[in-house]
Amino acid sequence: MQRLFTQHPKEVGESYGEHMMAAFSFGGTMFLTSIACLLHGIFPFLFTRTGSRCVTNLHDRMVVNRSRVTNTQNISAE
Repeated sequence: MQRLFTQHPKEVGESYGEHMMAAFSFGGTMFLTSIACLLHGIFPFLFTRTGSRCVTNLHDRMVVNRSRVTNTQNISAE
């Protein structure tokens, strides 16, 4: 049963707690950005770059940083 909670975090180089905090951070950011996007739909002059900027930042945090961590771990293992 514990494996269900630890397998994925381990695959991405995080503990369960680290993964939970990262997921909460991503979810909170996406939640707030979704509100900005909804308001942008009604008022197109508001939040004109918020959605695209958020997607770019989250991508960098998730994919680019994870690649750096994975590469560092691979180098350490050698």
